[in-house]
This record gives sequence, C-alpha cells and structure tokens, in this order.
Amino acid sequence: MYNMTFEELSGDYSQERMDSVAKALEEVLTSALPQGCITVGVYEAAKSLNVDPDNVVLCILATDDEDVKDVALQIHFTLIQAFCCENDINILRVNNTRRLAEILEGEGKQSGGEPMDLHCVLVTSPHSTSWKDPALSKVNRFCRESRCMDQWVPIINLPER
Repeated sequence: MYNMTFEELSGDYSQERMDSVAKALEEVLTSALPQGCITVGVYEAAKSLNVDPDNVVLCILATDDEDVKDVALQIHFTLIQAFCCENDINILRVNNTRRLAEILEGEGKQSGGEPMDLHCVLVTSPHSTSWKDPALSKVNRFCRESRCMDQWVPIINLPER
C-alpha cells in the first residue's frame, strides 16, 4: 500500500480545485454571454468600471506568455486591479487568451474580422434580476479564499478542449 505525503495530497487537491474553478469560470462566462453581461477589452472595461462599478461581479485579466513583456498592458492591469480591490470586485487572472476567445465564441472577433482585446473581461450582473449562479458563487468563494491567503489576484489555467 502506498501512503501519500501531505504535499502530494495537497497538490492533488489543489489541481483538482483549480480544474473545478476553471470549469465554474467557463460556466459563468457561457451563461453571462447570452444575457449581455460581458464587457470585453481593457478600455471598454475601464469605461464600464467608471460608469457602474457596483454592477461588476467579476474581473478577468487574461495574458499569454508574450504579454508578460508588454509594459503598457501591465500598467493597465495594475490600475484595473487597484480599482477592483478598492471596489470589492473579485479578480482572476487567466493564462490562456485563445481558450478564453473560444469560450466567448462570437466575442473573439470584431465585426471587421479583427481579433478583440480579450486581456480584460468583465462579468456584470443583469439589472433585471439578482444573479444567483452556483458557478459564480464558486468562483467568488475561490477569490475570497485566495485573498485570505494573500493571493489577491489568483491565476487560473483554462484547459484546452
């Protein structure tokens, strides 16, 4: 019989938890999209945050490996993160913009065929109803728990399909 160490157990749990949160995030995005509750783009997100921050339920900052060297993008991220923290908006960092584009389907391209800026995605609450989504609750709980461990912007890996 093989006995697992604490590190092995916690690593397996941690990976399982991350996969579960990634799946919940995908559910949140796919349910928010048809409701018109998605704002895509750094500048569009900044405008939306300025107009109605109380309506934003989640901020997603997405990067790929080449984005790490983009100083202007990192400055935008820092400002958006600070604003979200000040306004109690949960933030996640996602490391796969291509997969994010697949999840958001039609949001991946602008009308002229140009790729959209998926570096920042806001999920807002529909004005007509109070949005009680179990997947959103799971993502928000993960964000709260991460903050308790001093990880203010947790990173989620969106797995390929």
